[in-house]
Amino acid sequence: MHNFDQTIAALSDISNSELHHYGIEGVPFPSVNELCDIVELCRSVLFPGYYGKSIVNGALQYHIGVGVERIYEKLVKQVMAGLAFSDAESYVGQDKVRDDAVSRVTKFIECLPELRRLLATDVVAMFRNDPAAHNLGEVILCYPGMQAITNYRIAHALEQLGVPLIPRMITELAHSKTGIDIHPGADIGHSFAIDHGTGVVIGATAILGHNVTLYQGVTLGAKNFPQEEDGSLVKGIARHPILGDNVVVYANATILGRIHIGHDSTIGGNLWITHDVPAETKLFYHQECPPNSPCSETIIKK
Repeated sequence: MHNFDQTIAALSDISNSELHHYGIEGVPFPSVNELCDIVELCRSVLFPGYYGKSIVNGALQYHIGVGVERIYEKLVKQVMAGLAFSDAESYVGQDKVRDDAVSRVTKFIECLPELRRLLATDVVAMFRNDPAAHNLGEVILCYPGMQAITNYRIAHALEQLGVPLIPRMITELAHSKTGIDIHPGADIGHSFAIDHGTGVVIGATAILGHNVTLYQGVTLGAKNFPQEEDGSLVKGIARHPILGDNVVVYANATILGRIHIGHDSTIGGNLWITHDVPAETKLFYHQECPPNSPCSETIIKK
């Protein structure tokens, strides 16, 4: 029989390591499974009939009321866990944790109608953007971009209320399923569309205007990372792009740094952009064409 005493002792010697989490007795750890349930409950009240009970008809208000109550109960517990996880010493008192969580979750519940309004604009934008879409229901049920945007809108609302950890967990749930990585701190306007979506990355300080469309593989990232004297990265600085209204970014384009892409601009596929782009600009790779041949567009900038 193997003797693992030395291995066990070495693994246990992490008292000063951040890889070990010291929880608070009686305060549960944030639960991925519970957050999955909360997101699905949110879908059921934001898109009634598509998620949750499939036939609501005359019982719509009752259906939504039950869903809202369940969201409230479950989310309070998860926000409590998030608060305690992030700042354990300040939340030793159970009453303080619960009062803080109740306040934030109540505000979140009150903003659900606004979330629904925003998501309705996203559904319409994605439907209009894709000729393969037959109806709005297909977008709601089938499109990974819609799933990722819904998670983002929920997470962003919680992020705006100062809820720690939980928003990032919610966006990562969508990331793991869809391959679309939207940080909850990003600021995204209405009528947002992601077509196909796999590989899309939107950084924490990115700002997107209204009616923006992104295709698969688009990165809105940081160009460089300033460092502290100890070599650690400076936190909280604005480092991601700003996209104006009505911007379209095609597949696998990479836009880096705190730069501005002006309104009504189009960024072609596979471009690497690290400078400001004026409004109403079209950027594409230049394609050389044989003389007198009918080849595709060769405009680099218009």
